[in-house]
Amino acid sequence: MCGRFVVARVGSELVSELSVDLVSDDLPQPSFNIAPTALAAIVLDSAKSDPPTRRLEPARWGLVPGWAKDLSVGARAFNARSETVAEKRTFAPAFAKRRAVVPATGYYEWKVTDDGKLPLFIHPAGGEPMLFAGLYEWWKDPQDAWVLSFTILTRDAVGDLGSIHHRMPVFLDSDHADAWLDTDIDAPHDVLEAALDDAPRVAESFAWHEVDRAVGNVRNDSPDLIEPV
Repeated sequence: MCGRFVVARVGSELVSELSVDLVSDDLPQPSFNIAPTALAAIVLDSAKSDPPTRRLEPARWGLVPGWAKDLSVGARAFNARSETVAEKRTFAPAFAKRRAVVPATGYYEWKVTDDGKLPLFIHPAGGEPMLFAGLYEWWKDPQDAWVLSFTILTRDAVGDLGSIHHRMPVFLDSDHADAWLDTDIDAPHDVLEAALDDAPRVAESFAWHEVDRAVGNVRNDSPDLIEPV
């Protein structure tokens, strides 16, 4: 699963490889402990323009489908299982038409050991952004204000990451990210399968280290959280 992640940089430098056309003026500040219901930047292609405009926008972590009566639905929908994403009422419409890329510096996972759960920070060894496959939705609140929200897709963990946790995010390289964002494709299953097949290769470049248990408290948010213990 992916329940906490880090975005240490914001703006166009975060997604330079994705050719973003429009960067929002309201992006959240860097955060070293992003948790569900918090704001993070996502990349999406707006199909309302011709050609589609690729945008970097702030969104609430935890997908809120259009039929939801309130925002609380999103607190339980911060991850979507890739195996069932096309079948679930919460995620299927977004999987078909509203796919996003979630850029990050890295993410946290907790490894179960004889000494308890150890928090690890997992990140690309070269310092480049990590890209997660995501979905987004727009939801109108009772005051007629629109809320943009997102979820991160997960899959069975493979390789060395499988020794940390049995699930991991669906990782993308820049080519798969472009395909994932394409609003014109008719077969999102094919794009997902290609990304799933390549995710283990992408993950081969990742490194990780143990970090302070302070990361377990969502109120803690500083660069110290990603430093090795």
